[in-house]
Amino acid sequence: MAATQLLIHAPTEDALKRAQNNARNLLKLENDAQVEIIVNGPAAKIAVIITDSDIVSRLVLCGNSLKAQELAAQAEAKVVDAAVQYLAHKQSQGWAYIRA
Repeated sequence: MAATQLLIHAPTEDALKRAQNNARNLLKLENDAQVEIIVNGPAAKIAVIITDSDIVSRLVLCGNSLKAQELAAQAEAKVVDAAVQYLAHKQSQGWAYIRA
């Protein structure tokens, strides 16, 4: 069976907290799972101060949200132009989507 590929969308601060827990829980069960936490909107201001390196390496931050809030991402985090476009492309490649 192929490894799980999961996008966890976190547009709010509370959703980002849930997304981190969701990612950790899945990875405990499936250590080969591919998990990305897609962050946009108000969650961006919390995402840029996360220090857990495993979580930071799974973050995909919306460039539009970062720009609008004048935020800078951690070097280890991925930044995309628009979260909506990234989510659409990854889903078309077969990745599962949940909103935290």
